[in-house]
Amino acid sequence: MAYTPGPVRRNGPANSKPQLETPSSQHPTRTASPYLPTNLETLLLAIYPGTLLLGSLFSLLEPHARNAPYSATLQSHPSELAPSYFAQKKNIFNVFFVKIGWFWTTLAFMIFLFMHPSTGPSRGLILTPRRLQALLRWGMVTLWWGVFTQWFFGPPLIDRGFRLTGGQCVLLRTEEGRASMGDTREFFTGAACKLAGGKWKGGHDISGHVFLLVLGSTFLWMEILPVVLRHAGLREERMIRRSNGQVGSAESEVRGGDNDQDESSEAKGGVSAPLAVAGMSWWMLLMTAAYFHTWFEKFTGLLVAFVGVCIVYFLPRAVPAMRNVVGMPGV
Repeated sequence: MAYTPGPVRRNGPANSKPQLETPSSQHPTRTASPYLPTNLETLLLAIYPGTLLLGSLFSLLEPHARNAPYSATLQSHPSELAPSYFAQKKNIFNVFFVKIGWFWTTLAFMIFLFMHPSTGPSRGLILTPRRLQALLRWGMVTLWWGVFTQWFFGPPLIDRGFRLTGGQCVLLRTEEGRASMGDTREFFTGAACKLAGGKWKGGHDISGHVFLLVLGSTFLWMEILPVVLRHAGLREERMIRRSNGQVGSAESEVRGGDNDQDESSEAKGGVSAPLAVAGMSWWMLLMTAAYFHTWFEKFTGLLVAFVGVCIVYFLPRAVPAMRNVVGMPGV
């Protein structure tokens, strides 16, 4: 059998070793930055402005919602003329879900944290490294929620912003209140104003409902998304900046030692609670978009929530020192 030589190349033999693909060559440049969300995370985050847009368009196009009187002072339709049950502030879902929304968010998160085996032994209160870091992330998001809605060295930031943009509390329910409207008889927080029988008027009032619903549900999604993807047999690499300055996949920092088997009934139950709360939050966000607040109030509520999410979940990907403390979900 005759030997047939292969083609000769000027700069090397034909059978030279092929170059191995690097992580950066396997992924488009859009996801090569640790500051940017993955494609799936981008799609997930886009649901929220899309929901606000859908609800706002519904309020403009649906005849009953469009023709119903709207009170800028109440930031809603008067209850006796509300175009829908969900347009009433006293509807059961608003009172028992949204008004105590952070309780439901925290409860769902704790069920996931201590029932899902990806974070540690299921049905156990053992604080593994993953659980400790997840609790730190929960604490950071809770702090963000608290300073805007509960307390910030006095009134929360939402109330402070309302006052700084010209808002005030006016008393309308009593004769003394009406007589003193021209005086400086005002109350600094929204809660104190309502307890005194007054109403907020003027100023820019960031939508606390939008802020709470977006922040809480996005927090839950960011925590469970790696588990949901793995359960579905999918994977989407998150990019991080390592301590040596190189950018690579977060999969390289996955720790061993925790139980990653998530096919059990405990695992499914642990994920079900966050999914239920996130789903209910989406519905109430749609109702808020359709019946409450102005466009700009809803937009600023969304923006403030997204800033908090970026600080807790995207900034650590680019800052190794911060990531070493608060970690990343699923890593």
